[in-house]
Amino acid sequence: MTRDELRAIPKVELHLHLDCSMSFDSVNALDPSVTPERYRAEFLAPQKCVNLVDYFRYLAPPLALLQSRRALTVSTIDLLRQLAEDGVVYAEIRFAPQLHRQTGLTTDDVVETVLAALVEGRKTYPVEARLILCTLRPDDTAQGLDLVRIAETYRDQGVGGVDLAGDETGYGLGEHIPVFRKAAERGLNVTAHAGEAGGAEKVREVVEQLGVRRVGHGVRSIEDDAVIALLLERDVHLEVCPSCNIQIDVFDRYEDHPVDKLVRRGVSVGVNTDARGPTDLTLTQEYGRLQQVFGWDTARFRAANLAAIGRAFADDATKAAIRARLEA
Repeated sequence: MTRDELRAIPKVELHLHLDCSMSFDSVNALDPSVTPERYRAEFLAPQKCVNLVDYFRYLAPPLALLQSRRALTVSTIDLLRQLAEDGVVYAEIRFAPQLHRQTGLTTDDVVETVLAALVEGRKTYPVEARLILCTLRPDDTAQGLDLVRIAETYRDQGVGGVDLAGDETGYGLGEHIPVFRKAAERGLNVTAHAGEAGGAEKVREVVEQLGVRRVGHGVRSIEDDAVIALLLERDVHLEVCPSCNIQIDVFDRYEDHPVDKLVRRGVSVGVNTDARGPTDLTLTQEYGRLQQVFGWDTARFRAANLAAIGRAFADDATKAAIRARLEA
């Protein structure tokens, strides 16, 4: 398939960070002093980082910008533009709203602003989207429980669920188990990052201790047949982001990535960019790499997108509408 044909494929993206997806256009709109050269130097990470923590350093510049209602609005609407141009028909956009309070906004203010921007942006870019609120590995239980409260409050306005993100090798799950238990009690959808910087055991932990049926990344499950069996037994979906995994040196080359092996083992897998900004990536480009390296074709992409929409944090009517577009 040509690039245009790949772009035309209707796509579902479940793993996408708002603060990691600022284009040059949105950065320049907020800070006109940022030139293309400065954007590349400060906002794009190198093709190979030492590890995930090294990669996190490149998230500071966009986060510093995203501290006002205007900045959050501009970046959200611009992200919808990027998604529409990329052929994405349904997206779940995640972020940690507690990180955007440096100029006096409350966490509720931040979430309300981004939700309003989604409504405004969809008037021009008709991408169906939900928000996922991230509690972070270093956060305490109280912080996480507040996010659960917010997720429940704004569930009907477009908040799809709660995520656990951050340094999985440096922090355990102790503070987060009560948070995910409360989320389950309130009927909220949950996902968690695991099995990227950490090994297969980290995937087992979030599935067994947090009760998630979606895992962000989860690719190192391939290292343990027992964890693969657990994913199959519990029907866990992996939000896989191949290029970003290569960039943080989880795997050396694209050819070494286990995404194709996971699919062949029967694991439910969707394809995502993770971070369109620092990784300098579109989903169309990711599809091109999967086609070139693993021979994925239209049927394989459709299957991945159908798997993803089946696990989306959306209502049944929305899922049915998106599924019809994928199957058309």
